[in-house]
Amino acid sequence: MKTLATDVVIIGAGPVGIFQIFELGLQGLKAVVIDSVAELGGQCSQLYPDKPIYDIPAIPVASAQAIIDGLAKQASPFQAKYLLSNKVIEIDKVSEQLFWVKTDKGMSVKCRAIIIAAGSGAFEPVRLKVKGIEAFENRQLFYRVKDKNLYTDKNIVVLGGGDSAFDWALTLQPIAKSVLLIHRTTNFRASQASIDSMEKLCDNHEMQFLSGQVVDYKKDGDVLNKLIVQSSGIKRTVDVDHLLVFFGLSPKIGPIADWALKMNHHQICVDTEKFQTSVSGIYAVGDINYYPGKRKLILSGFHEAALAAFAIKQSMDTSKRVATLYTTTSPILHKLINPADISEQ
Repeated sequence: MKTLATDVVIIGAGPVGIFQIFELGLQGLKAVVIDSVAELGGQCSQLYPDKPIYDIPAIPVASAQAIIDGLAKQASPFQAKYLLSNKVIEIDKVSEQLFWVKTDKGMSVKCRAIIIAAGSGAFEPVRLKVKGIEAFENRQLFYRVKDKNLYTDKNIVVLGGGDSAFDWALTLQPIAKSVLLIHRTTNFRASQASIDSMEKLCDNHEMQFLSGQVVDYKKDGDVLNKLIVQSSGIKRTVDVDHLLVFFGLSPKIGPIADWALKMNHHQICVDTEKFQTSVSGIYAVGDINYYPGKRKLILSGFHEAALAAFAIKQSMDTSKRVATLYTTTSPILHKLINPADISEQ
């Protein structure tokens, strides 16, 4: 087994996990980041890399992937070690501020604190339960959008009634040949603005909505070309080139369930001072955590990452209060970057 030693292990390489590197780095703390997938970005990269994001401060609009790329660049001066394609399978707490984190690839990391930033990466998409349709997965059936250009001039069917289904139906409508949104009822979980946009497009015959459920399909050779939809007691046949399914996410928290952490449903309970879990030395930030008033927003996770970094630094040196650091004058940051290079950009 290969071993590493660091100050903090971050579990999860989504946007909050990456920003956590930066916040720990400002405190002079080194990090090892572990993620089960092969690339940075978590849900942003896996589910909607092209989706526009509007609520990152000082960035009016950017794609999810661009946000990830920027966060990785921002964190790069602190030279975190990334263990991608590694799944955490065991955490041993030897003593206060001494943990061993083990992965399924034979890595063992010694650290003084752990931050769980697994986000929605701790979940997997709910599959469409139609016998045999899984044969088309990643060819014509998709649970995420990696390249929206794949759907140009295609007949697209989107299943789901939440924000992801509506977001992609509306995003693809201008470039697709046709977009049909199907949901079992008209009780949607999406934002009202998205619902209004969908209804307006339908009124203008620019897309379609059908209340029903996909119960079967037809194929031409090995190509999926039609869906059978049960709607109002009638079976209807619709054309399809690509099928996008957004039924939500189901828990895939794995060993997290075995760590004896206090949970609220499938989220880890934390305090709002340190974002520490019920086990001292283990923290949770981003979508994976829970506290009263929790909002699953990237910018909320950034706030949590900053306070967790201060708390971890304080726990490692209780002799004095950890001062608030301003990046403008941070000696740690300025040893690693040249402020003049930034001012010239």
